[in-house]
Amino acid sequence: MAQKRRRILEEGFRLFSQRGIETVTMPEIAEAAGVGRSSLYRYFSAKSDLVVAVSTWKWEEYIRTQQAANPAAELTNLTAAEHLDRYLELFLELYRNERDILRFNQFFNIYIRSEQPSREQMSPYLDMIGRIMANFHSVYDKAKKDGTVRTDISETEMISSVFHIMLAAVTRYAVGLVYLAEGAGEPEGELLLLKNAILREFTTAPTLPKTP
Repeated sequence: MAQKRRRILEEGFRLFSQRGIETVTMPEIAEAAGVGRSSLYRYFSAKSDLVVAVSTWKWEEYIRTQQAANPAAELTNLTAAEHLDRYLELFLELYRNERDILRFNQFFNIYIRSEQPSREQMSPYLDMIGRIMANFHSVYDKAKKDGTVRTDISETEMISSVFHIMLAAVTRYAVGLVYLAEGAGEPEGELLLLKNAILREFTTAPTLPKTP
């Protein structure tokens, strides 16, 4: 059962990220996953349920991968500014290595705004986002002790700004929504400039972490 559900999620993600969500049908996903339509609907009674499940599953999978690569123990001795730098770097890593997630996320946002699923349908996704936001708390908590990150700005405002600005930027480049004139610099260089601008805004001199 678990393997069948995973195949549905995997194929849903593949098709959604390649073609957009609106154009992909439930029968297409069932065929790609090698399951019957009735089996698909036993797992997900509506397309919106499947879309939310795919997004939740893929982001949670990515988070687990990053946590394995960056164990909590390795973050313990970082200053708040260094921890924030590491957090921002994850968005650049998304652009470098996980553009399919960013493309899917763009399609997901469009679909959710259009379909407006209920809060109950969205609850798995919202819970997952809440856990991502909660992970930022350790940065702010450290800042209260070492002073390397500003605490005159509320934690909620800071994480919302960091998360939404960086995610929006890497998504636009990944999807190709930004026009790059001939001779323009590499997109990653521009994203790095944005990352450093955010660091300058939220960290305190002279503790701004050095970026290679």
